[in-house]
Amino acid sequence: MTSSARIHDPAGGHGAAAIVFLVCALILALPWISGAVTIPFDAKAHFQPQFVFLAHALHTGQSPFWTPYVFAGSPHVADPQSLIFSPFFLIAAWFSPEPSFRLEDSLVFAMLAMGGLAVIAFFRDRGWHASGALAAALAFAFGGSAAWRIQHTGEAMSLSWFPVTLWLLARALEKRSVAWGAAAGVVAAFLVLGRDQVAFLEVLVLAAYAIYRVASDDRKIVTAVAPLLAGLVCGLAIAALPLAFTLELARQSNRPAIDLAGALQGSLHPASFLTLISANLYGTAGPLQDFWGPPSPAFGTSDIFLARNMGDVYMGALPALALLAALRRGFPANRDIWFFVVAAAALALYALGRFTPVFQFMFAFPGVDLFRRPADATFPLCAILAIIAGYSLHLVATGRAKLRFDVVAGAVAAALAIAASVAFAKDRLAVAVPPMLQSAGFAALAFVILALARRMESRGFLLLPVVGAAMTVDLAVGNAPNESTAAPPAQFDVLRTDSRNDTIALLRERLAATAAPDRRDRIELAGVGFHWPNASLVHGLDHDLGYNPIRLKLFQDATGAGDHVALPEQRVFSPLFSSYRSTMADLLGLRFIATGVPIEAIDKHLQPGDVDFLVRTKDAYVYENKRALPRVLLATCARRADFAKMAEDGVWPDVDYRATVLLEEAPTCDGAAGGRAAAGHARIASYRNTDILIEAEAPRGGGYVALNDVWHPWWIAEVDGRPAPLLRANVMFRAVPVPAGRHDVRFLFRPLQGLLKGFVGE
Repeated sequence: MTSSARIHDPAGGHGAAAIVFLVCALILALPWISGAVTIPFDAKAHFQPQFVFLAHALHTGQSPFWTPYVFAGSPHVADPQSLIFSPFFLIAAWFSPEPSFRLEDSLVFAMLAMGGLAVIAFFRDRGWHASGALAAALAFAFGGSAAWRIQHTGEAMSLSWFPVTLWLLARALEKRSVAWGAAAGVVAAFLVLGRDQVAFLEVLVLAAYAIYRVASDDRKIVTAVAPLLAGLVCGLAIAALPLAFTLELARQSNRPAIDLAGALQGSLHPASFLTLISANLYGTAGPLQDFWGPPSPAFGTSDIFLARNMGDVYMGALPALALLAALRRGFPANRDIWFFVVAAAALALYALGRFTPVFQFMFAFPGVDLFRRPADATFPLCAILAIIAGYSLHLVATGRAKLRFDVVAGAVAAALAIAASVAFAKDRLAVAVPPMLQSAGFAALAFVILALARRMESRGFLLLPVVGAAMTVDLAVGNAPNESTAAPPAQFDVLRTDSRNDTIALLRERLAATAAPDRRDRIELAGVGFHWPNASLVHGLDHDLGYNPIRLKLFQDATGAGDHVALPEQRVFSPLFSSYRSTMADLLGLRFIATGVPIEAIDKHLQPGDVDFLVRTKDAYVYENKRALPRVLLATCARRADFAKMAEDGVWPDVDYRATVLLEEAPTCDGAAGGRAAAGHARIASYRNTDILIEAEAPRGGGYVALNDVWHPWWIAEVDGRPAPLLRANVMFRAVPVPAGRHDVRFLFRPLQGLLKGFVGE
């Protein structure tokens, strides 16, 4: 690399910038970490239950690799959103048996602060001005998607690792250091373990950056091999196995890939970039009915499926104006920043999806079809724009970019004029004027700071607190807590372990009353609310559904389970599970059903008496299905069945499922064998997440221990300590053949063993 980018130790106040950043970060995060508000939507409905389940598993001496509490069982070890391989959350779960909302929120902000400090360190190594480093760090951690989409906890974590990896990678290549390369690889592994689109795009950017740095360096390419190889080895050592689990889960799942049409529905509308100059232009922070930007009906967009906050990318007026000032002269020619300009352009084209023909070619790149929203590219895009904006402020503060009022003011006026014309065209000018006036005010303040930056820079570190204070006020107002990013903690009371919610209390009481040696009854929470489906992970309730975009295809095909069941219309039935009055409901052991509306509004096939109404609680109507079968059965008869045909036509053989098990390969029962066997029985001796012990006594002729948990190839079975075949039974459940007599049948979840068997084709 050229000497302008070599690491040195400038007395530029970067340590002071880090201190100012942490103070500003604390102020900006205070509404959440104080407990006044909490991060809503996915952060609570999805990630908080995962966090609590992880903590409960660790503190009860169990493995968190499989959870029985959603979708009749799920391979948690392969779920990229399980938090098992997220070091911040894993350490917190180890020390906190009951993670609170405040703890989860604080961890997210701590990770963003970590990323902000890495941005400052990156600037320090480049010799860029500390005020630019501070502006970039604040814009990174509290601007753009980091602020507006903070409810996507997984993506926020992936974003946080990006600047840390970038800083370490740059150091490794600059110093040609194996140690720094290894450190970069370790951190890169944590980034990769996010296993989401944000992480995927960031890995591509980092790989391109490494190639760029090596190719543009005056030194021989071979000198970069050792640090890069060290990083690769260390990264693979940490990330390879979890990544392999996830890729295998993707193959087994309901969504092994996304088609182009599906991906295009997650495109970012070009008009969303107007929020770079005015945060609340479209009313994103207000009530949903007042939002008029893309993709709302008011804007006239009907072919994009994004939440309203996904299009807001406001990072503050100072970064925006610094960009305008620096773009005028010489900015793209700087070799240190050129890469980021090109990367930002590529990410913007990717995010726009259907609005540019380039995305169709990008979609052909390996791995892109695993993800459904091009708009997720705004996470790394905003991170890179923050770096570019900080560098721009560096140019202004050091006098390398001349600030011209006419150019900057004209550009701001033009942007606001475009925003006003869009608002006028959509008949929303009256509601758009107040946020635009607010934006104009912050732009004026930013211009004053830029105009005086050189003078303040000559007076010690005066520029740092001015930049910090201005950006903190700007971001605190523009990206203030709102319906998309903050909610009263009481709204999610059902997700507290000590919740006194009457629906949860009733379900617990009823489950305790129906408990039996062979029973472990399931419940269903349907159409009760957005944050309800994963409450089962918090309270240890076996739920037949849940909330997760990734589910086992076997389970979805058999039950019709969608990724969410927050609304009544999201409760979809399958041919095999056509009603709560069905063989599948009984085999699942679905005993209690809580619905947000009368159950007949969800299940149109129900007849009077099919389920018993119990009570109307504050949140739900609660029903009982008394036909629910025990979790474990001892079948004395096995009948052959075509599971694929059954899943298609929904026809169950007319047999007694207490005594008969369906197998894809099995002897046909004789006439006498199909009756109920009085001499055999099975009971649950121990039921833990990844280790289930059944005590069974089979009659003469033997039989099958049938466990009505979802079948998965990573489970194995043992009979009296010896390996036994684990059969797929009754379409999606498990069965183990046992000879006559008393036996201990153990089901063990062995993901590594199962993964290796899958690789060798066993």
